[in-house]
Amino acid sequence: MQTIPAAVRAAAGRTGEALVVGGRRWTWSEFVAEVHHAARAFLASGLEFGERVAIWAPNSAEWIFAALGAQCAGGTIVPINTRFKGHEAAHVIERSGASMLFTADGFLDNDYGAMLRDTTVRLPDLRETLDVSRWSSFSVRADDVDVAQLERRESLVGGDHLSDLIFTSGTTGRPKGVMSRHDQTCRVFTTWSEVVGLRHDDRYLVVNPFFHTFGYKAGFLSCLLTGATIVPEPVFDLPTVLHRVADERITVLPGPPTLYLGILDHPGRHDLDLGSLRLAVTGAAAVPEEMIARMRSELTFDVVLTAYGLTESTGVVTMCRTDDEPRTIATTSGRAIPGVEVRVVDDHGAEVDRGRPGEIVCRGYNVMPGYWDDPAATAEAIDADGWLHTGDIGTMDDRGYVAITDRKKDMFIVGGFNAYPAEIENAMLAHPAVAQVAVVGVRDERLGEVGAAFVVPRHGHDVDPDQLIRWCRDNMANYKVPRRVLVVESLPTNASGKVLKFELRDRLGAG
Repeated sequence: MQTIPAAVRAAAGRTGEALVVGGRRWTWSEFVAEVHHAARAFLASGLEFGERVAIWAPNSAEWIFAALGAQCAGGTIVPINTRFKGHEAAHVIERSGASMLFTADGFLDNDYGAMLRDTTVRLPDLRETLDVSRWSSFSVRADDVDVAQLERRESLVGGDHLSDLIFTSGTTGRPKGVMSRHDQTCRVFTTWSEVVGLRHDDRYLVVNPFFHTFGYKAGFLSCLLTGATIVPEPVFDLPTVLHRVADERITVLPGPPTLYLGILDHPGRHDLDLGSLRLAVTGAAAVPEEMIARMRSELTFDVVLTAYGLTESTGVVTMCRTDDEPRTIATTSGRAIPGVEVRVVDDHGAEVDRGRPGEIVCRGYNVMPGYWDDPAATAEAIDADGWLHTGDIGTMDDRGYVAITDRKKDMFIVGGFNAYPAEIENAMLAHPAVAQVAVVGVRDERLGEVGAAFVVPRHGHDVDPDQLIRWCRDNMANYKVPRRVLVVESLPTNASGKVLKFELRDRLGAG
């Protein structure tokens, strides 16, 4: 399958359920009709070929219809993290030049429209904002566009056109839009589905958020490609998830290790029938070998896999295989997916010996075309020979299996979400009492890693750690908020003034 619109059309003839949301259910023919109805509504709204459509909303049927409808109409979607504050979302909208925005006012008590209006970021390209709770007022526009007009537009969408822009802040704190094409998105997640063994008769509970590759591409898009039933969950709540598994006979439940640890330790799980579960895919954090053993012995998972990837690699670089033993799954992130090369290299780009640490690089059809409107950053990430430099440090064994050991760019992962110290530091410097700040990731039993901030107060000011943490909660997405604030007189630096973050980690390790 070369394009997402082609995947949608191919699904029209399937039998069985395509989508389940609460009490609403769609067959595959009904699902495709909804998508095409949305696509016609986009055309009626004046969406031009290649224009960007931003979606700032939780997992829902409308998110899926908006995304696939925009793509069938030749648009490029821009998912936005629902945990973002107004200025964070505004920068993504401004950078992408999105012309339409879908929000969900009231989700987690957020007024997204007001959050945007309160920012100082200008959005000259944004001509319309719509609330998904009033979806019918948008979809009714389709009545003004006939099917033939949609078919003509859809025929223009090729594999080399952009399917989405997913923004990642990297180490600079400046959001960069990762471009993905239709052909690479379809090929990567057809491969992903084959490796994990996703089947047409599976029922997939998508708890990973759609704004993330894990929920969007390894989630509902993989279901579209294989015929599995999509069951989205808007908010992760463990008791709700357990009841959804039992009620909907869920077979597939990917997520971070914290999800499975929570299920295993939940006192109410024995009161529910969870026997339908068979497939788990995890990653983004260390995976305890004991957890894998318990998932197989105490639950009914017969396939538990780990994988590694980044947005710039269309979400996937390496994967374990279904016949790998628990130790391999727990201690590595698998080997390269078919058609992709992976190496571990030194600072000069030369491949290191097996077992020695170096930077992980990859090359193949999964590598992004580049960062949106940022050729300098693209050239920094992808070298002249086409190798994507991930910034992650790891080792490779004689089988080609990769283990991630460190992050060259200081990024850390909080419950499956990438947190970038430079971005957090830039935000914290806006606090009137903060003169300098350095953020590092530290191990956390529940979330894998969390942030710790070392803060130098401004002259004449005092910093109250608890107050500063509360301020951070009001000004940034929750996963970015440091869980600890340590007030210090100065930050350790080298001769050129660069903060020595390893010293800060050592201080934390020493108590």
